[in-house]
Amino acid sequence: MVHVHVLPQGRLVYGMQLPVQSQSSIYAEPWEAGAGPADLVEIARTADRSGFAYIANCDHVAIPRRLAAAMSTVWYDPVATLSFLAAVTERVRLLSHVAIVGLRHPLVTAKQYATLDRLSGGRLVLGVGAGHVAEEFDAVGADFAGRGAVLDETVDALKAALGQEEYPEHHGERYEFSGLGQQPRPVQERVPLWVGGSSPAAVRRAATRGDGWLPQGDPRDKLPAQIAKLRRLREAAGVAEPITVGAITEPLYVGEPGWDVGRRTLSGKPQALAESLRAYAAMGVDQIQVRFRSRSRSELTDQMTAFGADVAPHLND
Repeated sequence: MVHVHVLPQGRLVYGMQLPVQSQSSIYAEPWEAGAGPADLVEIARTADRSGFAYIANCDHVAIPRRLAAAMSTVWYDPVATLSFLAAVTERVRLLSHVAIVGLRHPLVTAKQYATLDRLSGGRLVLGVGAGHVAEEFDAVGADFAGRGAVLDETVDALKAALGQEEYPEHHGERYEFSGLGQQPRPVQERVPLWVGGSSPAAVRRAATRGDGWLPQGDPRDKLPAQIAKLRRLREAAGVAEPITVGAITEPLYVGEPGWDVGRRTLSGKPQALAESLRAYAAMGVDQIQVRFRSRSRSELTDQMTAFGADVAPHLND
């Protein structure tokens, strides 16, 4: 088994979900509604030069009317968006958080993401999740009711198809392929595969099949028990490779905001923010996904720059 721990071990690193590309009412800021490609470019370049480990993009194919008010219908395609941003960045990794890979045949997914890894010089991290929108699965002929089992097999198939074999092989219940060549191959010896979700099934999937775990919305007081369970399940499954443990932080604002950033937002001096965020490392978290409150693109990039310059240097004190 190839070790695919792609982040520096023993250090807490930080990445972020891109704004604009996904505009659910739960987290989108008002300014994002009028934003577009030029804004994404500037944000990605800011992440690249401010020490962010990754930028991330979500995945939905189509949103039914019943969910559109809450979820919005704005969901940029992750492969297209991350490929576009790969061309204007040099170092930052490109994470699908998360790709709903059960909507597509694994060979189609492998073709898209292997190409992205090649185009980006080996910067892809493939985050996968089960999905939750029944109509989306129905529309493309995918199995919504069986999506957990589909995802388990798809992860196995993708591990085969995103290695270095030109003619990958997989023999499963749903998918069967051999003797079919795919080039280009990824630059990476094997693309790291992080599993998203906090349900018992998702934690088990990450523990037994993943190179990383991307929890979805666990508050920090619930994380230690989840991480302990993850490690217990991984050990029981006999998986010796290290796993990259993630967490999504509370919203942040570096400095004293002159506006209402919401009661859950962590704000204040850089040293105080860093001290609060170091608690994640103490729990066993390897990477934190940070998010910033902002009223404009420039305020967001200023926040990102301030975080990289003034907070990040103290994350590992």
